Amino acid sequence: MKKKRIGAVLYIGICFLFFYLPIVVTMIYSFNSSKSLTRFESFSLRWYENLFTNGEIMNAVYVSVTIALLATAISTILGTLTAIGLSKSRRILKELIINVNNIPIMNPDIVTAISLMILFSSLKMEKGYLTMLLAHIAFCTPYVITSVYPKVRNLDPNLANAAMDLGATPFQALTKVILPMLKEGIYAGILLAFTMSFDDFVISYFVTGNGVSNISIIVYNMTKRTNPTINALSTLVILVIVITLVFVQVIPLLARRKREQGEALAEMGEINEIDGMQKEERI
Repeated sequence: MKKKRIGAVLYIGICFLFFYLPIVVTMIYSFNSSKSLTRFESFSLRWYENLFTNGEIMNAVYVSVTIALLATAISTILGTLTAIGLSKSRRILKELIINVNNIPIMNPDIVTAISLMILFSSLKMEKGYLTMLLAHIAFCTPYVITSVYPKVRNLDPNLANAAMDLGATPFQALTKVILPMLKEGIYAGILLAFTMSFDDFVISYFVTGNGVSNISIIVYNMTKRTNPTINALSTLVILVIVITLVFVQVIPLLARRKREQGEALAEMGEINEIDGMQKEERI
């Protein structure tokens, strides 16, 4: 039994080492004073200074963040409304749309990228920021639909009608009744869409132009020559992700503790009030 436990711990340790050691090495060498990627000479913030003074990289960060936010917002709205609409559609139409929706998810990125590139070229659209944004919306929306639709299927189909019978408008029934019931699926779709958009390289590379590049394209171009600025950029991205994860985990925990403390204080207040009433009755 002990041998199995030691073996399991060793296996998990090796997996964690394999996954996280490269990240740790990248963060350490982002503070290296030299260009060497194998020998650490001395501590320096040289590459962080280069990062923040490099206009090309800062522009790529701006493009990545803005496109990820816009694509996430638009694809979330489209995907959520589509998932709700599917629940009211006929069975044949519903199954057809779901199967069509699975094609972009199962399709290799390179096929989707070439297809979008040909589409934009045939429409004579100038490649740049707009084409990249449209491409990101196109491949993020199916993931949102996939995340939200299972939650929609679990809803009572008469929920919206009941809300409207009680005086709610169709818009109020949607925003105050339906959407709050779907919030877990919507949050999952938002996180997935933002991650897919921010991390994308293949599709972005084929549909961009006019000097518009996101972080993935800039990093790809930097790998053609030794440039430790990549390490600084990667370290900052990792720190942002870690801070976001901590924030997402800690805030709900603090809110739950505050709610529990409030409930406990309310119960104590009720108990004290009952004790006071009993003492008055005895007097």
